[in-house]
Amino acid sequence: MQTQGKAPIGRPRGFDAEKALDQAMRVFWDQGYEGASLTDLTNAMGISRTSMYAAFGNKEDLFHLALRRYTDGPAAYVPRALEEPTARQVAVAFLNGSVLATTSPDCPAGCFGVQGALAAGEPGRGARDTLAAWRDNGISLLRERFQRAVDEGDLSAGADPGPLARYLMAVANGIAVQAAAGATRDDLQVVAGMALRNWPPT
Repeated sequence: MQTQGKAPIGRPRGFDAEKALDQAMRVFWDQGYEGASLTDLTNAMGISRTSMYAAFGNKEDLFHLALRRYTDGPAAYVPRALEEPTARQVAVAFLNGSVLATTSPDCPAGCFGVQGALAAGEPGRGARDTLAAWRDNGISLLRERFQRAVDEGDLSAGADPGPLARYLMAVANGIAVQAAAGATRDDLQVVAGMALRNWPPT
């Protein structure tokens, strides 16, 4: 039994787990689940495979942890956007956040959640399904927020929150794909502006 007040007995980690997870997130973001080899991951993290397995589990476990880190970090603009007081302000914050996150000079271009497993084959099915559920959850959050806007009279009673949420997510996903293909932040800000001029779409 561990004595209260004493540090746990055991060999301390010889690396910063938070920094290592950040690096793994960037590798998955840039190369996708299948494209990221264990060698790529451990080299970027600065640790051995043994240390990776001990600290984070297998590759799929690490992928899930990296996605959570992305959700809480670069993609944190999503919950912030949902707190905006009107549906239009939600849409503005969501698309502007998407543009900024997918074109940050300090991160890989595009969106971890869009490109992480789009081309995954059978070995990457788990990661692909995880990201599909992650994107669907984003649509559900937007739909709930727009339903609240309808209930509060911010959106017209005839507005359908489901298609509105899917439309906004489709624009954001398109922005991410274009960013990964090399579109500039200014280019994508124009795209976001065009979508917002037609908000809410009819």
